[in-house]
Amino acid sequence: MISFEQRKLLSALSHGAIFFSSTIVSIGIPIAILLLNEDPVVKENARESLNFHINLYIYGVISALLVLVGIGILLLIALGIVSFILPIIAIIKILNEPDLPYRYPFIFRLV
Repeated sequence: MISFEQRKLLSALSHGAIFFSSTIVSIGIPIAILLLNEDPVVKENARESLNFHINLYIYGVISALLVLVGIGILLLIALGIVSFILPIIAIIKILNEPDLPYRYPFIFRLV
């Protein structure tokens, strides 16, 4: 069993991985935490973070394709804002309530 401080740190690290890099690191950190940790709350936070990052990539590709139509630029701007604000909200919620996993709104849960 891990301590509350370790639970907070690993959960926050999962959600904040996107701030380290928007490439493979943002997915690699939650995968590593998911595979190496036994705590159910930390695993659920890592899974949710992984789903969020995968959804961001999918929405980014769709928005990039829609640039040809014109609306894609606005969608990419909105996606950039969402990808910055939602992980911050997740980290704040995790630090305030370490026993509850955070669930992102409006995402498809693939993992």
